[in-house]
Amino acid sequence: MEGPPVNDMCSVCHGNFHTPCQANCSHWFCGTCIMEVWHHGSSVQPCKCPLCRRPITLLVPTQDSLRQNHDPEVAQVLRKIETYNRLFGGRETNLLQRLQDLPFLLRRLVGEFSDPQRSLPLVIRARVYIAMILSAIYVISPIDIIPEGVLGIVGLLDDLLIVLICFLHVATLYRSVLFRRHGGS
Repeated sequence: MEGPPVNDMCSVCHGNFHTPCQANCSHWFCGTCIMEVWHHGSSVQPCKCPLCRRPITLLVPTQDSLRQNHDPEVAQVLRKIETYNRLFGGRETNLLQRLQDLPFLLRRLVGEFSDPQRSLPLVIRARVYIAMILSAIYVISPIDIIPEGVLGIVGLLDDLLIVLICFLHVATLYRSVLFRRHGGS
């Protein structure tokens, strides 16, 4: 998903999106609106999403917004978003936060793999493919930590755990790419 849903509005200003950006909770906001929400609260902590109250640790502007950086107003908003991401995007997150961010990151990653205009670094692509292939081999292979033949359905737990670890690893890789792309160094 490259932009906010059609006919959707910013939940802060209740107007059309200006410099839209997507938060790690998958909600869309105007860049200026979410920056005002952040400045209204504590500037030393990430702001919480006005809709779901999850901490926003990463803001990703749309490609259209990035292309409009010649406009001084848009450029200023993008600089603020970059500063926000630099402050809060590289922080360590707990397991619950990583699990909550998983759908957002995996959806964006699949979109980036399928879009020929966007390119991930070759090393990241290779690591994603290797992780997916190795986890698929483990799930398919008859060799398991907890054998399904002996323990039945409980034996599937190790397969699910390996797939979850793989998805978390891939999401962490992609989050680092987004962080570097939109504010990290």
